[in-house]
Parts: sequence; C-alpha cells; structure tokens
Amino acid sequence: MINISRVVIGIDPGTAITGYGIVQEKENGELEWIAHGVVTTPSDWDDPKRLLELYQKLCEILSTYKPDCCAVEKLFFQKNVKTAISVGQGRGAALIAAAASELPVGEYTPLEVKQAVVGYGSADKQQVQQMVKVLLDLSEIPQPDDAADALAVAICHLHSTRRNQLLNYD
Repeated sequence: MINISRVVIGIDPGTAITGYGIVQEKENGELEWIAHGVVTTPSDWDDPKRLLELYQKLCEILSTYKPDCCAVEKLFFQKNVKTAISVGQGRGAALIAAAASELPVGEYTPLEVKQAVVGYGSADKQQVQQMVKVLLDLSEIPQPDDAADALAVAICHLHSTRRNQLLNYD
C-alpha cells in the first residue's frame, strides 16, 4: 500500500499575491483546516526582489507548518500575457521553495482542482469556495480568494493521492 501524505500545503501562485492553504487528512479520511493566508509583494518592487520575497516567505511558512508535501496550481492558458508571466514566475518561486524544503510536489490544473473539489470541471469560483468551506467544516468561506483557491489545491492533492492509492492497492 502506498503511504499518502497527511499534511499538504496548496499554493495558488502569483507574483503580487500568492495564496497558501494547509490541510490535514485525518486517519478517518476527514479533512481538517490547519491554516491559510497570502504572501503579497509591493507593486513598486522589481521582479527579482518580489520573487525573492515570495520564496523567503514560502520557506518560512514551510518551516513553520512542516507539511509532508506541496501542491501547486499549474499554469493554464491566459489571454493576458502579463498575467501568465506573473503566475509562471510565482510558480517558479513556489517550486524552488518546495524543492529547498525537500518536499514532493503535485501539480494540478484549474480543471483538475474543480473536478476534485466540486466534482464538476466547469464549476465557478463561488462553487469551489463554497465546497472548500463545506469540506473543511469552516463557518465561512476562507478569505481572500487566493487563499481559498490554495486550500482547494491542497484538497485536490489529498483527493487525488487517495484515489491513486486506491487504484494501486494490491
């Protein structure tokens, strides 16, 4: 039987705002919220300084919570090239922080996240956030949106890992 990770940090990357969410899967399979938040960088900083700040803050978060693995949202087609570059750079900083912490990384498209959390790949942002609230038994939808999205990425990883474990069970 494959040993699955119990605590995962989900990351919704960007240069200006990167969301993170930490979720634990209990022995009975229930999900438990641990933490969520965002790392922001000032818009008047140049890209190298912003990426360094993002990397350093993510390393601090990883050191504080000590997750078993990391799940990062994959870059998908963007009509806005500037947004795509920003997301790509944020992904790079997040992946390097995970590698520096020697964490295995799972990467998921927005479609995969929606399917894992809502069961429907065309779900809207509100539906995903509502399911994050329900699945983690929270009193309200996590804020800001980037943190809620990161929690959804973490949930996606736990669900995907569980599914893969069941499919590979001998």
